[in-house]
Amino acid sequence: MKRTVGQALLGLVAAVLAMLGTAPMAAAQIHLNPAYGDGALLGPTMARGAVVWSHGRSVDVEDSNAPTPLYMKTMRDAGWDVFRLDRMRVSDTLPNSSRALAGYADQLKDRGYRKVVLTGQSFGAFLSLMAAGQSDRVDAVVGTAPAAFGNFSDSYDSFRDNAAQLWPILRGIHNARVMLFFFHGDDFDPGGRGESARGILSSRGLEHIVVDQPALLTGHGAATTGMFVRRFGSCILRFAEAPPRRGDPSCDESWGRTPSAELMRAAAPEPRTGSGTSSPAGTGARSFLGVWYGAYINGREIALAVDRVEGDAVYADYVLGPGMEADQPMERAQRKGRIENDELVFDEKGRNVLRYSIRTDGRLSATWLDRSGKGRLETTLRRMD
Repeated sequence: MKRTVGQALLGLVAAVLAMLGTAPMAAAQIHLNPAYGDGALLGPTMARGAVVWSHGRSVDVEDSNAPTPLYMKTMRDAGWDVFRLDRMRVSDTLPNSSRALAGYADQLKDRGYRKVVLTGQSFGAFLSLMAAGQSDRVDAVVGTAPAAFGNFSDSYDSFRDNAAQLWPILRGIHNARVMLFFFHGDDFDPGGRGESARGILSSRGLEHIVVDQPALLTGHGAATTGMFVRRFGSCILRFAEAPPRRGDPSCDESWGRTPSAELMRAAAPEPRTGSGTSSPAGTGARSFLGVWYGAYINGREIALAVDRVEGDAVYADYVLGPGMEADQPMERAQRKGRIENDELVFDEKGRNVLRYSIRTDGRLSATWLDRSGKGRLETTLRRMD
């Protein structure tokens, strides 16, 4: 969702469509589709339930082309049938789309699905919450970065409604349990929504989890990342399947803050080849020596073991943890770099570029650059030894 339209514009569009007699066309432009193809569906008798993800809304692109977020694969792999509510912009208003989504939820229950869960990003989160107020057959809602009234930069006069209009929607939910995520640095978030949401949901007697400003996850699209899946995928699955219970594991898992044993074993320095004699490290190089740990936003751990300096050369082992897909195994590489303007740089020919600098808090600012120049990842590493 890049720039949302305000409530007045949404109402105007709906009114114009109604005057033109295009309501049937609008309904025809809101579709429930399998998220991963028909072959991935187990059917009502075999699936644990049905989950419907709703995308955001942009004024300049069709968000129906947006990829299904990675955390939906967690539910698919656990035996859920995963659907998408795909909507064309011309018919995508809060009243139209929420009404259609509520109808689809009822249809899924009529087909025999034991549980129906609605999930959504941004505008889609608003739709999912609204639909849960229109159908008592929705078991749970998971909303990430809910927004429908623009952002601070482009819609300053209306973006506060992302809070003000959220409260009556939450009060309108009768039965469904509700899980909400609010992220630091989200330009669509007026701020302070976490505590208010908890208060409203508690007063309604609804089972709920509100995750407010989780560490290391920033921006409006934080829920689309691999790190979000690593941290919250299991919790979302538990919430979809049953109400929270005392003794449940923490919703915010330690992934990315506590290194896996596999990664740390791989990060142990390997013997170096060659006959060079180690020389005393310069002041700049000496500050990089040791094992450093962190995680990329794409859901891969990283360890950098800087173990030796010879003259102007710095030697390290770079370890990248497994990715989100089966074809992304753990990788380990020996790298040779140098100190350049207080920055540790590894830029050997034909290899991805790694750059590190010491922060004032003693951590490392880390940058990964694809050798073709088409990709860039940034994170922060902390010393582990």
